[in-house]
Amino acid sequence: MRLRILISGGIGLASGIFCWYLLQHFQQGAGDFRWAIFAARDVLARKNPYQRTLQLYPLPSALFGLPFIYLKGEVAGGLFYGISSALLAFGLAKDGYHRLLIFLAYPYWAGILTAQWSPLIMASAFFPLALPAAIAKPQIGLPVAFAYPNRRGFLACAIVALLSLAVAPRWPLDWFAGLGQYQHFIPLLIFPGPFLALAILRWRDRNTLLLLSMALMPQRWFYDTLTLWLIPKGRRAIVWTVFFSWGTGIWRWYHIPQNVTQVGRWTVWFIYIPMLVVILCGNGRRDATVLK
Repeated sequence: MRLRILISGGIGLASGIFCWYLLQHFQQGAGDFRWAIFAARDVLARKNPYQRTLQLYPLPSALFGLPFIYLKGEVAGGLFYGISSALLAFGLAKDGYHRLLIFLAYPYWAGILTAQWSPLIMASAFFPLALPAAIAKPQIGLPVAFAYPNRRGFLACAIVALLSLAVAPRWPLDWFAGLGQYQHFIPLLIFPGPFLALAILRWRDRNTLLLLSMALMPQRWFYDTLTLWLIPKGRRAIVWTVFFSWGTGIWRWYHIPQNVTQVGRWTVWFIYIPMLVVILCGNGRRDATVLK
């Protein structure tokens, strides 16, 4: 346990510092996490958070931004990503330190550039009390909640949702009204996305539920797919999916995407399809939790 805590803390510290450096270097403030901080500040000031242009996060995100409202943006973003990474590492290491190879996947490094939510949402599969993060960013959070259901986690989500409604009863309407600004792709609808339906052949496997529910959700960039690394459990499966994920990173290095459809196509080819192969090959069977 001590070694597990030490390694997880080291990963969290290193990722937090590196995220802080990148946010500061590229002058991004708190990155994507800034919207949670903005929402928290607006709620405290009794303002409507959705009067801000491009505020696309559900109001429960304000709960996560609340502890960081007085910090400098870069520090807040770095702390958020570092803490999220430490929690994720601690959860992953329970099943073997080889699972920490997940941190080499390109979506993790794409997320560190803008302090994304993916590590925290992925960590909620191991720590149910973190599941309210799923309703803070539902397009990637709900698939994790579906695949890893937990009563305590659902109760925590319900409490957070009710508190948000008590603070601002109309926020769901305001949030829905602004969703038209969200540029996105749906993996299942972009070729070769339809082939992901083959995962139904392993319909008893919770990994199938995770893959297909993610493939049906609107997504915007490569970092949204990090939660798919809950699928591979064995060392070989992790290494190969990590390896293929960098196909998107190499493509992004040499190309500026013209639209989200291009991003989606490369995401499907180099991230979703390898995950489909892992599922169809049984992931060693011992890795797959079977639904009954």
